[in-house]
Amino acid sequence: MNLIKFQIVELLDRHHKITAVADELGLKQPTVTFHMKSLEKEMGVALFESRGGKVMLKEPGKALLHYAVKINALAAESRRVVQEFGALERGNLRIGASYVPATYLLPSIIDTFSRAYPGVSISIAVKPSPVIREMLINHEIDLGIMLTEPFEHPSLVKGLVDEDEMVAIFAPDHKLADYEELHMDTLRQSRFVLHGSESSTRQLSNRWMSSVGVVSEQYMELDSPEAIKKSVMLGEYVSFLSKMAVEEEVHQGLLHMRPLPNTPFHRYIYYVYNSQRHYSGLIHQFVKYFS
Repeated sequence: MNLIKFQIVELLDRHHKITAVADELGLKQPTVTFHMKSLEKEMGVALFESRGGKVMLKEPGKALLHYAVKINALAAESRRVVQEFGALERGNLRIGASYVPATYLLPSIIDTFSRAYPGVSISIAVKPSPVIREMLINHEIDLGIMLTEPFEHPSLVKGLVDEDEMVAIFAPDHKLADYEELHMDTLRQSRFVLHGSESSTRQLSNRWMSSVGVVSEQYMELDSPEAIKKSVMLGEYVSFLSKMAVEEEVHQGLLHMRPLPNTPFHRYIYYVYNSQRHYSGLIHQFVKYFS
């Protein structure tokens, strides 16, 4: 039994004319009639009847219609999905990513994906997480990869990629290095270099400092985490950054880090897309590389 027979059943219920069904399917009328008779023979029961110049479904035909509609819908869906995967031979994927995943997570994933799908072009906009959310809401990007606290938005769907934490960083010769844990009195007397005010890291830094009574009226502000790390390495400054962003420097002995005490904040890396956009095969395949 081929799919054209199920399409004929559905279209006959809609048009009640063999000529209309033939026109819609691009077939000749005798071909449609042949498939109708063939289907009745396969089923072993009469499915159609003529009444007043119209072709109507008999009760067995109406029973078959229920399944024909589902089969036709599934066939159309399967074609769409397969065609999307075929489109992976060429295409464009616009990604917005916050600094940490853009720097420490995406390069290896994009390299692997691009080797598998060399015809796909990928562009990345590196922005703070709040900006990435707005870009998704405004349909400016296809996919967001962001380090942020858990959040909810009615049109955004997120999937967990990894977990990270914010840590205090300082140079090996800073006074804080004398303590195994973050010494709060010494921290309060320190000078700070902080991330830009739009970043989620800065927002969490401000909340944590306020919660533990750390006040810094004078501080240096930099938008680049790399510039922040370089400034901290000079010895005078303390900062707060993602653990993932400083692990290499800590391993090399260029920086020290300490977990933040009394912090209720949890940060995660999510992939995020807008549910109001079509979740294409291209996005589906790219997201699979996070697992």
